[in-house]
Amino acid sequence: MKIAMLARNPNLYSHKRLKQAAEERGHELDILNTTRCTVHIASHRPEVYYNGEACTGYDAVIPRIGASITNYGLAILRQFEMRGCWPLNESVAIGRSRDKLRSMQILAKHGLGLPLTAYANDPKQAEEIIKAVKGPPVVIKLLEGTQGIGVVLAETMSSAKSVIEAFRGANVNILVQEFIKEAGGTDIRALVVGGKVVAAMKRTGAADDFRSNLHRGGSAELIKITPAERSTAVSAAKRMGLNVCGVDMLRSNHGPVIMEVNSSPGLEGIENATGKDIAGMIIDYMAANAKVGKTKTKGKG
Repeated sequence: MKIAMLARNPNLYSHKRLKQAAEERGHELDILNTTRCTVHIASHRPEVYYNGEACTGYDAVIPRIGASITNYGLAILRQFEMRGCWPLNESVAIGRSRDKLRSMQILAKHGLGLPLTAYANDPKQAEEIIKAVKGPPVVIKLLEGTQGIGVVLAETMSSAKSVIEAFRGANVNILVQEFIKEAGGTDIRALVVGGKVVAAMKRTGAADDFRSNLHRGGSAELIKITPAERSTAVSAAKRMGLNVCGVDMLRSNHGPVIMEVNSSPGLEGIENATGKDIAGMIIDYMAANAKVGKTKTKGKG
């Protein structure tokens, strides 16, 4: 296969590993800086150009689109899709996952475990939504934050109201969620490839930080997940329409609850924690499934 990867930094561990795994299997993989791609829109001839030259001959595309350029990246990915290039994750599915509120609504609709979550536009409703999630304490997070950025734990009613009012005063959209105290500052990342959990790790936050993101100084270790956690991760990936994703869950007193479904999961932490060749599994999945027009979410919102 000839594969295009949409990614701005070719030196990231995940991107280097995917390229290595593809080449070890005899495939060709080019890393294209997403921001240097342009789309030319004309009837019957949807084209993608990179540094001024047409991108042709690609069988599949791996979208590794940074959160800061989500909209632009999805526009480029859609153009590849319209050219018949098979996407590892479809643009519609990535768009769902990047909108925390939309993803929560989809998961809730299908009965998957979630923390109590509230959303409101008027900062005057702060106390109402804090009580709706049985707080304080509550977790307040930006709708488009990543890697733990824009996530605040507010432990009192006054501090929670202040944070909510500050965010809304800056016209920033937020979610308010219940704080799962029994999780003890740890969460589970289950890596799903092609409808199967291929690896799982437990992440523990740095000292005095309730967030467990590895980018924020957390640590990771191999973990054996329960059948309920495995089923939850697989169902979340299916409902979001993602072929490859990281499903982040907390262990609550009422079972696993989903915190986020990440459509561009990092590979370094989970490969190091589990010793598994996740990059190779992803490339093998692509080789077995990359067929023109074979998509899950086409025509769905």
